[in-house]
Amino acid sequence: MARGTTIRGLAKLQKKLDRLPGIAKATIRQKMAEAADEIVAMMRSLVPVLKEPDARRRAGALRDSIGWTWGQAPKGSMVIAAMKGAGAGGDLTITIYAGSRDKSRGPDDAFYARWVEFGTKNMPAQPYFYVSYRANKRRAGRKIRGAVRKAARSVAAGQ
Repeated sequence: MARGTTIRGLAKLQKKLDRLPGIAKATIRQKMAEAADEIVAMMRSLVPVLKEPDARRRAGALRDSIGWTWGQAPKGSMVIAAMKGAGAGGDLTITIYAGSRDKSRGPDDAFYARWVEFGTKNMPAQPYFYVSYRANKRRAGRKIRGAVRKAARSVAAGQ
């Protein structure tokens, strides 16, 4: 390009580029939440539930402790991994978790989440946590990449 040449439409392009982060963030957040919901649903369907509760544990307490949140998991939870939006801060980080370590919850305290997942010398492993994550990881990545492309296209189209 010759010196002193002006680029037509530069201001319009800059406006579109300035809008991209907000649109992309909203779209990416939605797809990340959908992916987390799918992983959590699979985990809940695979986790074993006590057939007979006892004084220390409630049937379904571990299943009910499985969830996801934006940012940090609840204290004492077992964390799979955090899904992070590219180049994003903590507001685009989802953490999927199971279990807890809160004795005040009584029989709802699912402190044994790790033991169920990995087993002990007295109990075989009954995986539900990492298998769900691994089974859905690629699909989650595709959803998020698709959201980025969709946001970029919507800005380019002037929407």
